[in-house]
Amino acid sequence: MGSSRTGILATLVVLAGLAASGSSYEIIEGPKNAMVLEGSEARFNCTISPGWRLIMWSLNGTVVLSITPTEPIITSDRFTTASYEEGSNFISEMIIHDVQLSDAGHVRCSLQNSDRDASAFLSVIVMGELFISSGVLTVIEDEPCNVTCRASGWTPLPDISWEIGVPVNHSSYYSVREPDEPQSTVSILALTPQGNGTLTCVATVEALQVHKSVTVNLTVVQPPVGSSYHSEVRKSATVKTNKETLQTKLKSGNENHGYSSDEPRTTKSASVPPRSSEPSVPEHRSSRQPYQGPDDRQQGPTSRPQVSFIMGSPRKVRNVTLV
Repeated sequence: MGSSRTGILATLVVLAGLAASGSSYEIIEGPKNAMVLEGSEARFNCTISPGWRLIMWSLNGTVVLSITPTEPIITSDRFTTASYEEGSNFISEMIIHDVQLSDAGHVRCSLQNSDRDASAFLSVIVMGELFISSGVLTVIEDEPCNVTCRASGWTPLPDISWEIGVPVNHSSYYSVREPDEPQSTVSILALTPQGNGTLTCVATVEALQVHKSVTVNLTVVQPPVGSSYHSEVRKSATVKTNKETLQTKLKSGNENHGYSSDEPRTTKSASVPPRSSEPSVPEHRSSRQPYQGPDDRQQGPTSRPQVSFIMGSPRKVRNVTLV
């Protein structure tokens, strides 16, 4: 390791001695800003006029690659170089392999013994996770429901859209950032489904037109026979109201507690004529004999006694004439 470092320093010293002061070489065109996916490659070009002796590439202030007219000086396998001729000019290309989020920042091309340099900015896109809360969704036909899609660990945050592969009566969606997770966002889809199908959540980074998607199967079932969920709630409320009304009526005195059935309560049977619909009237007597009520035991020889049966309650009396 020590010998390698010594060799690099010796090369730089030799190149510094070879460089003529006041030379006219310069950077004709510097690198351009780049945006790449994490894990991919980033490439930057620097076009230089003839006469140069040393080209240096730095990332966020640290020299990561040097090129001499004979060979490159590579200090890391993640940073390599390629070169091209453009007329009499020289194009140096720096390649960053397996780009990481920590690589984002300033890329600088500079020349030895020259105050000229050129810079660009490297942006790194991180595609995080994307998932829907449930792998399989079962909902009720024509009943509103919500489906949630979450994008986590993205840089920058993606735009989220939905591809609806089911017949719907209504659908809409909106996205919100999660306050405690700056690299996460949530999209909520509201829909009223009318049949089976699929729902696809799509996260897109517009700058590179890259996207990731996740799909869920939606199964629609029929509501309970003769009603939907809301009608069941209304039915339950109606039954409860009717029950309360009935209880109120029973407590208000409408129930006739003095009523009893016309059926006899004893096991003894008596042969009685059918009850007349007309009220019972005592027979006329002579003017010298007063009217005898049903409780009097003295009856005329031709009179028909009246017998009172008390049926279940003293409030109801049946008058029956015995033959």
